[in-house]
Amino acid sequence: MLTIISEPDDRTQGPVFLTLQAKPNKSEHYDFAYPTVEEGFLMTAVTPFKIAISDDRLSWIGDRVRCFDWDSFPDAGGWSAGIAKQALRTITDRWIGGYDWRAEEAVLNELPQFRCEMDKGTLHFIHIQTPGGASRPPVLLLHGWPGSFAEFRDSALRLAYPERFGGDAADALDLVIPSLPGFGFSGKPAGPIGTRTVARTLHDLMTRVLGYERYIAQGGDWGSTTASWLAHDYPDACVALHVNMMIMGHAGVTAETDEERQYQKLQMKWREADGGYSHIQRTRPQTLGFALQDSPVGTAAWILEKFAMWSDVPWKDGAPDLLAGYSIDHLLTNVMLYVATGTITTSAWIYLGNSKEKAFQLEHPITVPTAMASFPDPLFKPPPRSLPERSYNIVRWTDMPRGGHFAAMEQPDLFADDVRAFALTVV
Repeated sequence: MLTIISEPDDRTQGPVFLTLQAKPNKSEHYDFAYPTVEEGFLMTAVTPFKIAISDDRLSWIGDRVRCFDWDSFPDAGGWSAGIAKQALRTITDRWIGGYDWRAEEAVLNELPQFRCEMDKGTLHFIHIQTPGGASRPPVLLLHGWPGSFAEFRDSALRLAYPERFGGDAADALDLVIPSLPGFGFSGKPAGPIGTRTVARTLHDLMTRVLGYERYIAQGGDWGSTTASWLAHDYPDACVALHVNMMIMGHAGVTAETDEERQYQKLQMKWREADGGYSHIQRTRPQTLGFALQDSPVGTAAWILEKFAMWSDVPWKDGAPDLLAGYSIDHLLTNVMLYVATGTITTSAWIYLGNSKEKAFQLEHPITVPTAMASFPDPLFKPPPRSLPERSYNIVRWTDMPRGGHFAAMEQPDLFADDVRAFALTVV
């Protein structure tokens, strides 16, 4: 993604530092009537949505996985050149030998989902309202790449229904969890767009479609960038910010201490050793897409290598034990949200979109109260607090004992507890 301390250029754009009134939608979770919006903004009403991948699509995916030519595929020796052949094969064997997409689909469909037409196309989102959350601003939970809305499956239940996990129902939070444009069940934009444009679309969702006057934005990875733009551009509505990856700075901020300069060097090292995927996706995502779009195994390899390297999982004999940190089915479901929807290419567009929009540097410091959940991400190391404090109004900083890049999925209890503790202070 981007640097918190450098002027954005071609070398530093990697993670271095309608007219209709919607009808009320009824579900077991809540009763909610969507407001009327002005002419020309919504092309269709907000409509309830259920995931229903066709049998033909599922058969195609299974056939493609089964016909992958493992025998002739070379083995570079463990993880030295990317994802290990045997590690990937273990997961793909499960994909066609026990993984039940329909069961996973049913679990996801227990969450109240909707779609509506926005200025950049169809937007898919989860919207949970609870009696306990009605008196406080809702939380907008934002994923990044290569994640999905399903990252929040477990943490969302903890945030919306704390009483199910030993907490107090009065501490419930209302939640909105979208699929970013170009991801999952949201529509494919006409071309690459960046996170500042995405932020504008999501602000419109929260205010003009859902009718909220105030909300809290939370994000990691590109979700952090999008959430930061929400707080930057719409501080009267986005009244607080919670992130688990601190990756942006405002114009003119520089490294001033030895610790900050060391962090800068660490990010330069990351770009050289591990930033190849980012360079490809912000320069030639379309070419990459032709290779991945028709290959479920290739897509799984591209995604799962990032989960293995970016997650706080144990290592043994020079290899990450990915399945010690995740359920294999949860990993496959996240991959399926790219493969089944055909969005691996358009999801990568966000990298190029950010380059085109020059959306890597804040124009001025963010003023809204900001919380940082600092998980010990093994690759995207958190910056020293002094650096983002010059660009954010940081009022809470939590050094987490465990958890990596996909915090909501890896450590749902720690993640949900920190988001809730911060959100309950926002009045």
